[in-house]
Amino acid sequence: MTTVALPQSLSLDYHTEHPHVTRVEGVAMLRDTRLAVRLIAQQYRAGDGVDDILHTYPHLSAAAVHDAISYYLDHRAEIEQEIAAHRVEYVLAQTGAQLNERGFITFPPTTFATL
Repeated sequence: MTTVALPQSLSLDYHTEHPHVTRVEGVAMLRDTRLAVRLIAQQYRAGDGVDDILHTYPHLSAAAVHDAISYYLDHRAEIEQEIAAHRVEYVLAQTGAQLNERGFITFPPTTFATL
């Protein structure tokens, strides 16, 4: 099997000023994970400390959690916008889905082309 590396200019992974944070397709993520910084920021905003966050994500290092919090504080407007864009109310409005009384999300029927 042959592996082809993308030229640096085509890479979707961008380094940031924070050693544990990278940008993947425009989203701030903890390096070598698929964990968005916004998830750490949400716990931090809710009052969780580093130990609480490490309990939720035991595979992370304390340094990575501190760096994610630092990134959030340095880029608060950007991360707050990401958090808002992932709120259930926003996603429901964008997709036309509904949350029923039992807590299940239902999506509108889709129309498939007939063959």
